[in-house]
Amino acid sequence: MKSVVINAGGSVTVEERPLPQIEAESDVLVEVISSGLCGSDIPRIFHNGAHFYPVTLGHEFCGRVKETGHSVSDLKPGDLVSCVPLQPCFECEECRRQLWSQCRHYQFIGSRSNGGNCEFIVVPRRNLFLLPPDTTPTEGAFFEPMTVSLHTMQLAGGCEDKEVIIIGAGTIGLLAMQCAKALGARSVTAIDINSERLSLAQKLGADCVINSAEMSAEAIRAQLDPRRFDQLVLETAGSPQTVELSIQIAGPRAQIGLIGTLHRDLQLSSGTFGLILRKELRVLGSWMNYSGDWPGVEWQQATRLFEQGLIDLSSLIAVQSPPEGYAAAVTALQGQPMNGKIMLDFFADEQEQA
Repeated sequence: MKSVVINAGGSVTVEERPLPQIEAESDVLVEVISSGLCGSDIPRIFHNGAHFYPVTLGHEFCGRVKETGHSVSDLKPGDLVSCVPLQPCFECEECRRQLWSQCRHYQFIGSRSNGGNCEFIVVPRRNLFLLPPDTTPTEGAFFEPMTVSLHTMQLAGGCEDKEVIIIGAGTIGLLAMQCAKALGARSVTAIDINSERLSLAQKLGADCVINSAEMSAEAIRAQLDPRRFDQLVLETAGSPQTVELSIQIAGPRAQIGLIGTLHRDLQLSSGTFGLILRKELRVLGSWMNYSGDWPGVEWQQATRLFEQGLIDLSSLIAVQSPPEGYAAAVTALQGQPMNGKIMLDFFADEQEQA
């Protein structure tokens, strides 16, 4: 089978690998259809950030069941499934409290073990989410990234009737924006330094867009002043500057959900730190996308939003290619962030079917 392999030093190759076999009674053999490149994969590819090399990445993938172990009774060949990549131990006290992302002994598909950027993969049953019949494979591959912001909204008690401010209009931010609109936000504002991303945010329904490269934090706060109460600020860009900006522009008693992962140190001035105290801000750390009964209410929410046709994915995708084209698109990044989602699609030349 074809597999997209990441080698030490950042080379991306398409290689033939043996077809995986079912070994455990709860295993499921999945034929992968679609898989997305995550921003967290870029350091693994280009900055020696993987746990091992060579590695096949891919934790945002969807495919069809080909075969099941004999104890799997609720899946059958042909079922469309999405990968739930976190592998908690289900035994530690954190897991007993359903704090899945805090598991002390977790593994992770596509990071700590090989992932779905290959034609076939064997996955334990509990790491697959059965999708409704009308779901498309592309939608299935977006369940994992979409549930990231849904988890933060869950931690914040929802976003209904709140003034939601998204800092960072990349894939996660634009998904968060659409989810917030669909889940009853009073207004949604998108902030970024890229005018093309802001235009896309406006097309996707943002009530207000702000270019933070052209406005100071003080000017942005002044523009947001009429909507300063009941704010939920979602920081998705993952840079020290945007974390600081989220504190500076937040209104009284705003909630700040930190989603983006930092790769550089954050240093706050005493004045900026003082704003957290003076404005009585509620800062929420958010990690992964699981809460409640496994894998979490976020995955059920994503199902409903897709079923209702409330999420536009086509505008978010820059590349959707078979392995060779996907490898070329990833290589061309040279360690820089994506400008639009890069998707591996093993059936890209065929018409996508649900």
